[in-house]
Amino acid sequence: MTIHIAAKPGDIAETVLMPGDPRRAKWAAETFLTDPVCVNDLRGMLGYTGTWNGHRVTIHGSGMGMPSLSIYANELLRDYGAKTLIRIGSTGAMQDHVSLRDLVLAMTCSSVSTPSSTIFRELRYAPCADYSLLRAAADAAKAKGVPTHVGGIYSSDTFYDERPDLNKQMTRHGVLAVEMEAAELYTLAARHGARALAILTVSDHLLTGAALEGRERENSFADMVEIALTAAFAET
Repeated sequence: MTIHIAAKPGDIAETVLMPGDPRRAKWAAETFLTDPVCVNDLRGMLGYTGTWNGHRVTIHGSGMGMPSLSIYANELLRDYGAKTLIRIGSTGAMQDHVSLRDLVLAMTCSSVSTPSSTIFRELRYAPCADYSLLRAAADAAKAKGVPTHVGGIYSSDTFYDERPDLNKQMTRHGVLAVEMEAAELYTLAARHGARALAILTVSDHLLTGAALEGRERENSFADMVEIALTAAFAET
């Protein structure tokens, strides 16, 4: 048990899927895992462990934003021995060719700052995905016929952003989408010698203002979870 996770030793699998919303962790566990057991509900942050195709998997919420994810990812890696962390979440598209319900695989993550920024001081560390996970997820998405984009994303410190000038420059430089957690996840995985990937479903579009409704979100997120599980246990 840690300060933020009440799971006992051995309760957490080496492979952890991390949605931001704890209720989405519950939904994903009950939908995709066999015999899921709630291993954490401390502070309302839900975590479940079960099996998928015979493999042990934990699905644990991360909360919103990099500071919250940093707490849970640090403890999962450091105290529970997690080896693979895959973020499954929503994202806002920043390119015309990226559409609602498309999948974005974050190869790299730009950010203004992260909780780890003070460690690097003057160095501008470039967080990137684990290549084996990235390749396996791209293959799984292709096999399912899900439109997928691989490239750089932006991990923002703010949800209600008031920097249209910055967004314009990121769009100009090919940033695919924006979310709020992946840059810190990739940095922590590198620090602890683990694998990490962010698999993101486009739920809204910054350029057009379009957004998915509730039922559409659920169907699209199901594809994302399946692809994450397939990638996690793909033979390398």
